[in-house]
Amino acid sequence: MNITDIRIRRIEKEGKMKAVVSVTFDDEFVVHDIKIIDGDKGLFIAMPSRKATDGEYKDIAHPIKSSIREELQTKILSKYEEELAAASAAPAAEALA
Repeated sequence: MNITDIRIRRIEKEGKMKAVVSVTFDDEFVVHDIKIIDGDKGLFIAMPSRKATDGEYKDIAHPIKSSIREELQTKILSKYEEELAAASAAPAAEALA
């Protein structure tokens, strides 16, 4: 499966969650509610999850292979960084206009 689209919705509130992401595969299958979290060791992704009856959160969709998780995380975080850079450049460009 190839990642064909990544859509990022930034969270403006203070806190560890920085964005919510939707990823489309092969223009045919989408996974919503992947979260970008700012942890102690930097940014990482958390897969969509649901609270179980025992109070624990369980992933409802996730990659089976760690290599796929790494690829997904790399592409999502790269897109997130691009959007942050574009957003910070936009006010500077407006100030020059």
